[in-house]
Amino acid sequence: MEINIRESNDIKIIDLNGNLDTNTAPDAESQLSNLLDEGNNNILVNLEKLEYISSAGLRVFLATAKRIKSVGGKFELCHLNETVQEVFDMSGFSTILNVYKDENEALKEF
Repeated sequence: MEINIRESNDIKIIDLNGNLDTNTAPDAESQLSNLLDEGNNNILVNLEKLEYISSAGLRVFLATAKRIKSVGGKFELCHLNETVQEVFDMSGFSTILNVYKDENEALKEF
């Protein structure tokens, strides 16, 4: 999986490309944790190029969302493809986490 980090105003935007599963979740969690440790409490994850997400990937998002919420920040997700949206819907994560149609829509929430 490829992880790219960019910035818009004071919002860190994470682009995930590939699969977020048991093998790649530790790296994603580490990079998100590093951003939080550096004081970046507004994070948007763009899943446009994410092909698959497992329960390990969902746990990374949940842990990050809880940590950001505890410091008053925002954690948003956008651009879920059909496969990833199905996993979110079946697991109930689409009602737990804030999910937006596209990046512009999500950026308005910060």
